[in-house]
Amino acid sequence: MVPIVLCSVTALAIFLERIWALHRPKVLPGGLMKLVQEVLRAGKPGEAETLCASSDTAIAQVALAGVRKRNRPRSVIMASMAERGRHEIALLNRHIPGLGTIASVAPLLGLLGTVAGMIRVFRQVVDDVGARGEVNPGSLANGIWEALLTTAAGLSVAIPTYVAYRYLEGRIDRLAIEMEEYSSGLVDTLERCPQPQTAGSGELSEGGPAADQPAEVAG
Repeated sequence: MVPIVLCSVTALAIFLERIWALHRPKVLPGGLMKLVQEVLRAGKPGEAETLCASSDTAIAQVALAGVRKRNRPRSVIMASMAERGRHEIALLNRHIPGLGTIASVAPLLGLLGTVAGMIRVFRQVVDDVGARGEVNPGSLANGIWEALLTTAAGLSVAIPTYVAYRYLEGRIDRLAIEMEEYSSGLVDTLERCPQPQTAGSGELSEGGPAADQPAEVAG
């Protein structure tokens, strides 16, 4: 019973911690996502990068990976965001496999307790028969009841733990889909957003081929 109780406490702690960590504003803050899109449409990618870097939410880190590659081809941007997305999803899944393990182990612990209890009961039966030549039905029933208690306890822990495990997995799947949809929209915005003027044109005019052939550059 002690390991089963420990499994119960651990499962409850993991579930509560993950519920808090997977709270939607902590993963996909709608206000931040809209603000980043607006800043990009205004042609301020540097400000968008600062906004993303200032947030530790999952979608902000995915968006940051894309904004930093804003001048690269679409395939490079998407690959960078996908790589970061896999990392963030792995963080969201942290500790959740432990719930699956507890859901699988708790019934086995209960069964083990029942088997051990039944062994003790039948050993007591043998001792009673050897000592008095008869078996006390009350003692036998009481021993079996105590042995079966561990199986009931194991199942009582395993069933809600498995439900919690499946619920959290489904929640992460929904968040991952939303992150993917937002990432796709962000890539489209990065492709369409106006690029700020940089000093790059000045580099062409300093002693390079552009300085010798101004007509070709203008054309």
